[in-house]
Amino acid sequence: MTQLAHKASPWALLPMLLFLALFIGSGLYYQSAGVEFAFYEISAPVAILPAIIFALLLAKGSINERFEQFIKGCSDPTLVTMLLIFLLAGGFASVAKAIGGVDATVAFGLSVIPPSLVLPGLFVVTAFMATAMGTSMGTIAAVAPIAVGLTEATELPLALTVGTVMGGAMFGDNLSIISDTTIAATRTQGCSMADKFRLNLKIALPAAAITLVWLFFQGSDINHVHEGDYELVKMLPYVLVLVLAVAGLNVLAVLLTGILLAGIAGLVTVADYDVAQWSKDIYSGYGSMQEIMILSLLIAGLGALMKAGGGLTWLANQIDRFSRGNEGSNHQRRGEISIAASVALSNLATANNTVAILISGSLAKDIAGRYQVDPRRSASLMDIVSCVVQGMIPWGAQMLLAASIAGLSPLQLVDSVVYCWALGAMALITIISRWPKLAS
Repeated sequence: MTQLAHKASPWALLPMLLFLALFIGSGLYYQSAGVEFAFYEISAPVAILPAIIFALLLAKGSINERFEQFIKGCSDPTLVTMLLIFLLAGGFASVAKAIGGVDATVAFGLSVIPPSLVLPGLFVVTAFMATAMGTSMGTIAAVAPIAVGLTEATELPLALTVGTVMGGAMFGDNLSIISDTTIAATRTQGCSMADKFRLNLKIALPAAAITLVWLFFQGSDINHVHEGDYELVKMLPYVLVLVLAVAGLNVLAVLLTGILLAGIAGLVTVADYDVAQWSKDIYSGYGSMQEIMILSLLIAGLGALMKAGGGLTWLANQIDRFSRGNEGSNHQRRGEISIAASVALSNLATANNTVAILISGSLAKDIAGRYQVDPRRSASLMDIVSCVVQGMIPWGAQMLLAASIAGLSPLQLVDSVVYCWALGAMALITIISRWPKLAS
């Protein structure tokens, strides 16, 4: 018996299924009844409470031990960092919009970019920034407000424009050599970042090309654009935020700098804008992130309970059993499907692509060894699949952040993240066709 089988239990996964049934099911019910903003009738942070109670009932140990496990998940350092990013992103977006920074940036962009290339240009800029930063969260926090502003100046649908930012952010998160997913995938599989990057690029570029062509046709019929006037000084906070982010400065430092610069720009250029109003705008931005922060906190605690209950171990066991089912045949495709499935299922359960890679890393390496899957392909597939799933699940941090900034339900964005759909298709193609061939 392998170590993976220790404390394995499928029942530990039931609370997550209950949450999804309540959240998605209630939204679909109210939508069928013709209720506006159907998915806000029962908000996600409330829909998850029965699931948490269920998970606590399923957990073992005293009541205090169960809550300690839950709180341990809520206090994970990665989660705390994410919550701080939410707060500062909300503050920066709120101040930048209040002083006219978003409007100025949008007006300038529309004055130099042909309307038909607005969406492809937005994708390229976002993808470049995310690749340089190595974080999709920081990229979405900086660029999503601009995307929202673009929809107000053009006829572009809000979900499509914000989905374009999501796609570009996941492109960079997947490819960047300083991304935590890249580091986790290469370290668990034992290959170099450069080798994984080269292979990833061959798979990701066709998906990006398909996305760019699709975005071009989606925006090619724009015939009414409000360019407006702009003051360059109001653009400076965004420009400097982009420069600092690309230069590799910590994302929290970048957002703090953005809040400071946006406030100073407002004090200098906007009549009647004072320190008191600046403070109110920052706090208003904090408030706009309340729902996503609460949900992220509760999901992290729920995930810790499911992990402690053996739910993730049970998932790993099922993948391991499948991969051993035809071990003697040496089918590499079977091994690669198993590797992809282990990451995808872990990601669905944890809502964190890096954690999913770390959880399934040892299992994936074992499968790769048994089926002669090159470590470069194993690492590449793990990173690609985790980014595809993370970019599409409504309870993932990236989707929650983008939806919060845009004022949309995360479910409204799922079919607009075209790049993730295209990348998922490319992942299937590369598994089935064994393309691209690797040099020895």
